[in-house]
Amino acid sequence: MPKPDVSPAGAAPALADALRHWRPGTAQLSRRVDPWPAAAFADLIGAVPPRLDPGDPLPPLWHWFYLLDHPAQAEIGADGHPVGGPFLPPIPGRRRMFAGGRLRLEGPIGVGVELSSRSAVVDVSVKSGRSGDLAFVTVRHELTADGVPVGTEEQDIVYRSEPHPAPPRAVPRPETDAPEPTGEWRSELATDPVLLFRFSALTYNGHRIHYDRPYATQAEGYPDLVVHGPLLALLALELPRIHAPAHPVRSFAYRLVRPAFLPARLISAGRPARASAEITVGAQGAEPSLTATADLQ
Repeated sequence: MPKPDVSPAGAAPALADALRHWRPGTAQLSRRVDPWPAAAFADLIGAVPPRLDPGDPLPPLWHWFYLLDHPAQAEIGADGHPVGGPFLPPIPGRRRMFAGGRLRLEGPIGVGVELSSRSAVVDVSVKSGRSGDLAFVTVRHELTADGVPVGTEEQDIVYRSEPHPAPPRAVPRPETDAPEPTGEWRSELATDPVLLFRFSALTYNGHRIHYDRPYATQAEGYPDLVVHGPLLALLALELPRIHAPAHPVRSFAYRLVRPAFLPARLISAGRPARASAEITVGAQGAEPSLTATADLQ
């Protein structure tokens, strides 16, 4: 693993020191792709379900419903995440945020295959910003289906330190006077605590900011429950799946630029070009929470 990069010079020495001797390992997961999780997600968001007969390909990023770790309950911390793990940095008072990622597909992930991943940390950097000192960790997942390489995914996770008993950093609710996003492709999804809870269950995500409002507001300083970053990415990919079914996604890059909070009606808007599409997803009336580019076949 590369040594933590501290940028600019002298920034965030405490976080850099905490990470200097961190040696994350690798992890492997494997699971047979059956139709149920994919059908459950389609029903959750009220989407037209894909074909899920044996051999039919999963839509991009729907492998998230299969390659799920299941730590023992005794290993879970106060925030709902595991206390330790191969990719969790040793930061005191660790707070976790999903910042974005990239996906490149080399082949289909078909229903019925044995889907496997081999994962490792490929980059660590420490920076100072308006919200304080942050550690950026990039994890790469090499995906295979029945032993054949089918894609590579990278996830960027941001961590900050809030050691007890420091008060939580207050996160303001975004302004709600932003103009409506424009695009030839468009969809809407009403969210509520039940939808966020069901998505947490479907992805085995125990982070309490998504379903425990007192914890989200009092312990982590958010104004309300937080909409999952992965849900926003999946909603972005629904636009080319529904509106350009003859042109499958080859690669997808996305950034989570600001959180979305309940109550929210999520607006997805896409502007297709010749072989790509620019996509945004965010709460109605607010600036987009996710910006993305999808390259199409």
